[in-house]
Order: sequence, then structure tokens, then C-alpha cells
Amino acid sequence: MRYLPLSQPDREALLGRIGVTNIDALFKDVPGAARLDGPVDLPPHASEMDVERQLGAMARKNITAGDVPFFCGGGAYKHHVPASVDHIIQRSEFLTSYTPYQPEITQGTLQYLFEFQTQISELTGMEVANASMYDGSTATAEAVLMAHRVKRRKKAVLSGRLHPHYTGVVENLSDMGGYELVQKDPTLSGDEKLADLVDEDTSCVVVQYPDFFGSVEDFTELAAAVQAKGALLIVAVTEIVSLGLLRAPGDMGADIVVGEGQSIGNGLNFGGPYVGLFATRQKFVRQMPGRLCGETVDSDGKRGFVLTLSTREQHIRRDKATSNICTNSGLCALAFTAHMTLLGGAGLRKLAILNHEKMLELVSRLEAETGMKPANDMFFNEITVELPVPAAQVVEALAKNNIIAGIPVSRLLPNAKMDNQLLIAATETVTDRDIDTLISALKEVTA
Repeated sequence: MRYLPLSQPDREALLGRIGVTNIDALFKDVPGAARLDGPVDLPPHASEMDVERQLGAMARKNITAGDVPFFCGGGAYKHHVPASVDHIIQRSEFLTSYTPYQPEITQGTLQYLFEFQTQISELTGMEVANASMYDGSTATAEAVLMAHRVKRRKKAVLSGRLHPHYTGVVENLSDMGGYELVQKDPTLSGDEKLADLVDEDTSCVVVQYPDFFGSVEDFTELAAAVQAKGALLIVAVTEIVSLGLLRAPGDMGADIVVGEGQSIGNGLNFGGPYVGLFATRQKFVRQMPGRLCGETVDSDGKRGFVLTLSTREQHIRRDKATSNICTNSGLCALAFTAHMTLLGGAGLRKLAILNHEKMLELVSRLEAETGMKPANDMFFNEITVELPVPAAQVVEALAKNNIIAGIPVSRLLPNAKMDNQLLIAATETVTDRDIDTLISALKEVTA
């Protein structure tokens, strides 16, 4: 047996060595009420080939993003990942222990994390970045907790245009920590006047760039207004490719920039694993969660890498830790770094331009052929349009024809009274034929 190598005599010998007669005796300390009184209600065991056939048949029922016209965004984006990325991340000098408990031994791991940090700092316009986090939502929540520590305050103000999943994670951690949250109602556009909600108890204001509805806004004035009241501005970026074209949040005065790195080097993967980005100003570095890799030289003067800062509870006393985050999404961070290195600065900008041009083409066709106009004045590769009928109804109808038309806003914001709003994303992977198919289908189902 491949996975159960012990024979019955082997098991009897093991049990005899430890002084028990049967396996059940090993569980005598478990209360009877907590034990099953019969076999688990699962199908009987099958051969490996049979299991593969059954799971394969189940998998074929899925409609995958690469097989059909696909216009979903909402925090996870379909981009092309070069085959070379997969090759690079499997090289032995990088594919070492993903969590360096004996860090200086894993020089390959430390080097790519150091390069990853450098790339994130340059993308976000911030002075320092950590060695990644779980995903964008948990990075945002950790940023709020960090702001509370820095400012010694217990209230956060959230934009109504922050991704609902990000809001949910912030709410969860805030509730457990006894912190206060204030959030504006969702709105497609207009000044939310977030600075007006900042008081002496407020540690931070959290905004998204581009926001959940796809709109792009300059936060320079907001940053100044928030900081004038003694709070920090946190900017969350769910589509990191956008920073190849848009102004960096750090250049607008952001104090902490967090985001989701899935768009670079990582596929959609049915929702994960993804890679969280976290960058801040140098003066806040000791309150930053996660870990920080640094560059140095060894006793022979050769270049080397070290784990410079480890503020998580696995490395230092629990009461001194800034976070209990227990991983750095190492493989996803490596894929991000490999892809970003292959692109380079010019390549990232070209990729961002391709994304924006593809959305401009889609918007032009929508307006000309369906009369639908985006609610966004400025956008990158995602927009919100209002349909004449409920968006969920349209998405379901098109899905039956193997067209993934986008995300109904009501799915993520069920109480926002935006039943007819549809969130549409178009990346460089969208073809002219995909746009033709979407426009034709929308005209038919909304007629």
C-alpha cells in the first residue's frame, strides 16, 4: 500500500511495544460522548485510479476562467502568467523551506524575499515593505491594528467603497480586539468626506485604490486632512497591476499601503492561495507585522541576506509580538517576484497600459452598441455599469451560455440597493472576440 504501509503484524508489534492491546485503547481519555459510534458516513475506499476518475469528472463540471469569455474582477484578476515563472519557482535554490526558522541557512529564500520587498516598496512609493502576508484582506486588517498601536487610539474609519471582504476581515479582528469601526455607506462616486469622521479617538482612515467599484481617486488632499487630525491614511490596492500606470499611494501621502499581489505571477486558483502586500514609512517599521529581510556581507565580505526584523509571536515573546501571522505566503511571493523581474519596470507599465486600453475598448463598445455607460469618471481595468434588469439575473443567463459576464454588486453588497449594477473587469487576457460575445449576449438578455 502506497499510503498505508503497515501490515497487521506491524501494527500488533507497535501496540505491544507501548503496552496496549488495540488501537481503541489509545483513545480511552476521549469521553465516550465525543466518539463516533460507527463508521464515518463516507463512500467505501476506492483505488487511486477510481478516485482520480471521480474527482476528474467533478472538476469537469466547473467553468474555468481560461476556457470562456471572462470579465470577473472584484479583487481577483485573470492575468497571463508566463510559463517561465513556474519553472523558476521550482528551482532548488529558491524552493527551500518556505518559512525560514533557521533563516540564514536558506539564502535563496531570503534573497527573493529581499527582492520582493524592494519591488513592493517601489510599486507603492513607500520606504519599507515586509516579506508578504496572507492576502490583501488580512493585510488591511493588520494595517488597522498597526495604526491603533502607532497612534494609541481605538477607532478606524472605513470608506464605503472598500471591498466588502476586506471590510469583513477588519470587522472580525476589530470585534475580537474591542476596537471601534465607522464606515460610510457604499456609493458609486462623490466625495465621502472621510476626514470629517476623524476625531481624537481615530487612528486611521482606510480607502481603496482603485476602489471596489473600479473608480480611481487622488487621495493627496485626504491624506493631508487625515494626518492634520493625528490619524494615518491606509490605502488598499486589490489590483496591483494598476500601479504600473497610476500614481503610487506613497506619492499621495499614504502612511500604510496594503494590497493583494495575486495579479502578478499567481493564477486565480479558485480563490487562493494569494499573497498580501504591506508597506509603510520607515519610522513605523517596528510596528509593522510580519518579517523583514535585509542585505549584509559575511565574514569574507561576500553578499548575504539575513532576517532583520521578526515581530511575530513565533519568533519573540507572545506579548511583544505585533502580529500572530504565521506565514509569508512564500511560494506566492516567489512567483510574484519572478514574474515582476521578468516584466521589469517598462514591462509592467506596458502591461498596465494594455489593461487600460482593453477596458477603454470595452467601454466604447458598450456605449455605442448597448447605451450602457460606466458609473466611473476615472477607471483602470474595472468599471460598474447599470443594467435595465437585475445584474444577478443577467450573469446567470450568460453563464448558461459559458460567458462569465462579471460580478453583480448585490452579491457582495446585498443591502446596498444596487441590484442592477454589474462590476466588469477586462484584463490583457480579454480578446476582441470575447468582447464581441459579451456585447452580443448583453444586448440579447437586456432587450
